[in-house]
Amino acid sequence: MPDSISELRSSYHLDALHEETMPSDPIKQFEEWFAIVLKSSTIEPNAMALATTDGDGKPSLRMVLLKGVSNEGFVFYSNYSSRKGLELEQNPRAALLFYWDFLERQVRIEGLVEKLAPVDSDAYFQSRPRGHQLGALVSEQSRVVPDYAYLEERFEQMNNDYSGKKIDRPPYWGGYLLKPLVFEFWQGRPNRLHDRLRYTLQENGTWLIERLAP
Repeated sequence: MPDSISELRSSYHLDALHEETMPSDPIKQFEEWFAIVLKSSTIEPNAMALATTDGDGKPSLRMVLLKGVSNEGFVFYSNYSSRKGLELEQNPRAALLFYWDFLERQVRIEGLVEKLAPVDSDAYFQSRPRGHQLGALVSEQSRVVPDYAYLEERFEQMNNDYSGKKIDRPPYWGGYLLKPLVFEFWQGRPNRLHDRLRYTLQENGTWLIERLAP
């Protein structure tokens, strides 16, 4: 064990990024990397950090789960009345971070966020395990609660109330789509001379690829 945190360091050497071999579409590049992660033994391969800010610019950050990716963008779900939900109402811009240490890679994404159509949120909600559906009803996400027993009691009450019944999606819970404007693909390299390739969406719909200093 090191004597101090300052002595912790790793060397990176697994791969490199070259502009000439990167696809012109960053979604394609993300999907190529993500396919490798999905085949790994990572416990939560779709975990990603989501950064939001309130109307005053105060930031907050948390881990959420990616639930879909397409040419449109990145999908995740939450309680619309949670801290993240309220912040996205005030400022519908957010950033995502995927970090895969075993590949010495990370992906940063910035973009605009909008709610999914209710029909899409309904469909996903019905695909969830029943316990997860009940959890969405029970949890007033981000609110102060007296103790864990309070949540357990509410869960049991909801479970009894909905016994033998279909659970509809509550109106305060649903999906978001982050529509990317900027991607950055990072690959660890020796001597901290890491590869950083940034894609920026242009007005004509194409992506400008630039190398950033590490």
